[in-house]
Amino acid sequence: MSAHRAVLLEEALAALAPKPGGVYVDATFGRGGHSRGILERLGSSGRLVALDRDPQAIAVAGEIGDARFSAVHAPFSELTPALARAGIDKVDGVLADLGVSSPQLDDPARGFSFRQPGPLDMRMDPTRGQPASALLHRMSEKELAAALRELGDETDAPQIARLIIERRRQSPITTTAQLTAIVCEARDFTLQRAAGAKLHPAARTFQALRMLVNRELANLQRLLDVAPTLLKPGGVIAIITFHSGEDRLVKQAIRDGRRAGTYREAADDPITASPEEATRNPRSRSAKLRWARRA
Repeated sequence: MSAHRAVLLEEALAALAPKPGGVYVDATFGRGGHSRGILERLGSSGRLVALDRDPQAIAVAGEIGDARFSAVHAPFSELTPALARAGIDKVDGVLADLGVSSPQLDDPARGFSFRQPGPLDMRMDPTRGQPASALLHRMSEKELAAALRELGDETDAPQIARLIIERRRQSPITTTAQLTAIVCEARDFTLQRAAGAKLHPAARTFQALRMLVNRELANLQRLLDVAPTLLKPGGVIAIITFHSGEDRLVKQAIRDGRRAGTYREAADDPITASPEEATRNPRSRSAKLRWARRA
């Protein structure tokens, strides 16, 4: 398995600028790279609350033996009640990294990857909701094509959706291997040719389904809506996106906030990975960091 590296770590910490006695939120703990960076900059009176919907991530968070740190098993759309339960009303900063972690992609049992056979699950939290296989079973061809186009930027969405519907009539689509084969066939790729492609022909379909299963855009919008109510004056929200739809939501929320006077300062342009990081960690190439400071 590949080791997970926190994307845009130094850039995110520079935007957040943790102060020694501050209270911060890592809304997507993942494997803890950003949380550990924040803790290194906090003083003895500082506090960090981490959230993650993935039970495996929470298990890793439990290994951090630091009295200043606590972890909550919850999606960041439930940030307000999670902080209330921790006795926190306002915070100095919120950080969210919206990417899928390498351990999630590398575990065939999670069903995120088209490169490994496994159950077609894709849930960030396997204890909640329905897997991708159930989603594929109930969606109409029109709904599926629209999702692949809007969430995956998939130009062959109509053909893929049509073949998925045809094949599910014959038998349920329950594995990553089944879906990968269907998408490759719809896009006229052999599996051998697909394996050598710069961008795997199933990559966009898997991305779109993952975002649907986990309601990623809706959850992000909820975070953007509540963040101003949780930030202290001068507090910072910093969000790392990997998808154009996510980046549009963040950009619009910050723009609207500046116009309304909610935010008094923000990054004018998204911050992206340096050439060195992009080479060292290819998953950082599509990452964009935007931040804003509460008025």
